[in-house]
Amino acid sequence: MASQRRLLPLLLAAAICAPAFVGTRGTAPTTPSRIARRAENFIPLDAIEPAVTSYVNIWTPLFKSAQESGLAPEFLIHWGHAGAMATVLLAMGGYGTFLGWSTRLGNGSAVYPLSLGQTAAALHPQLMGLALFLFFLGGQGGLVLLATQGQPILQSAHSSTAVIGLGLMAVQAALGVTMGDSSEKRTIHAVLGTSVMLVLLLHLFYGLNLGFSI
Repeated sequence: MASQRRLLPLLLAAAICAPAFVGTRGTAPTTPSRIARRAENFIPLDAIEPAVTSYVNIWTPLFKSAQESGLAPEFLIHWGHAGAMATVLLAMGGYGTFLGWSTRLGNGSAVYPLSLGQTAAALHPQLMGLALFLFFLGGQGGLVLLATQGQPILQSAHSSTAVIGLGLMAVQAALGVTMGDSSEKRTIHAVLGTSVMLVLLLHLFYGLNLGFSI
């Protein structure tokens, strides 16, 4: 318990300082449109952009057809990804984080009202594993919807934090499967999991920034 309390100031400091290290990259856009408010990417993704663009272009015509026919309203094209992923992050990710810390603090056998009869220790990995899967699928959908609106992909801070978040969640999942009864690994898993949530909240912030800028 004492070690966990000592970690909390570090986590709070990371949450406060993170935006300071995530500035915009490059020169200001020349056009005075709303895109000028969009935070630029801070991870170089140029090497993978051609391959990702080719994949996105497979699905974009379908969404454009749905948009032109009125089957997919403009609001849904623009904000559907944000609404779905924010729900996954805040509901599944938030509750999963609560279950993880509950287990960490010795309450893994507790059954909470929203746990559908499962213990905290049993539901936590299932919930977070499903969240990772939905984030992976949702990220692809977000790229397709962005391209459908005629916007560049992988060129925003939102795309950079997506890569970081998915990478950290994959590491977190691997650690959760292999940590066994190791106290050190379980501590790392708990701290890393909280850090991942902070990154994903930053990702949400940049996603809203991107949505309001186009």
